[in-house]
Formats: sequence, structure tokens, C-alpha cells
Amino acid sequence: MAGFLADVTVVVHFAALLYIGLGGFLAWRWPRTIFVHVFFALWGIAINTLPIVCPITALEDFFRRQQGLGPLPGGFNEYYIYGDLIPRGLLPVVAVGAVILLVVSYVGVYLRWRNRRAQQAVPAAR
Repeated sequence: MAGFLADVTVVVHFAALLYIGLGGFLAWRWPRTIFVHVFFALWGIAINTLPIVCPITALEDFFRRQQGLGPLPGGFNEYYIYGDLIPRGLLPVVAVGAVILLVVSYVGVYLRWRNRRAQQAVPAAR
């Protein structure tokens, strides 16, 4: 069971990373989700810039220990992403791309919010 739960944790972790990268675009359709995304984005930045252990990684390590395995060497990103999914030489480019995605998604949220407010301010034509 611990192996299954560790695998589920990996899937949840990848889903969280996708949401951190692309979730701002969901707010174009559902504007209130931007508040959740801001939390996730700040959390993602903090995990990668401060000496904070990600709770999802800690949970996966717990399930790995239940199987008699050690913790992920270097953490989730180091183990699953760096070098395998993203070549190490491209990490700075990917980081800049992630920031650009975040900014574009947030600018889009703001523009859509402003448009909706402007449309609500104009009385309906009869």
C-alpha cells in the first residue's frame, strides 16, 4: 500500500507543478481561482529559493520509508525532473519561461477582470 501511496503522491506533485506553471490561465475562465494560484505560485517560488522542505516531497519520502527506501536524493525536482525531463543546461531558460508564463497569465487575468468591470458599468442598451 505504501508503494501505491508514494506513486499517488508523485502524480499529485506533478499536478501541483503543472498548476503552478499554468494555473494562472484557469483564472481567465474562473477569475476567483487566481487567489489559489497566487498561493501556489508563491509557494513554488519559496520552495525553490528558500531552505524549505516541500510537504508533498516529505509525504512521498514518508511513504518511501514505509517501503524501506530512503528519501528522494536531492528532492522531487532533482530526482524526477532535472536532467531527465529538463536538461540541466536549459534550467535557466525554463525558469525565465516559467516567469514569462506567470506574468502573461496574470496580465490576462487583469485584462479580463477590467473588461468585465467595464461591461458591468455600461447600462444594458434597450
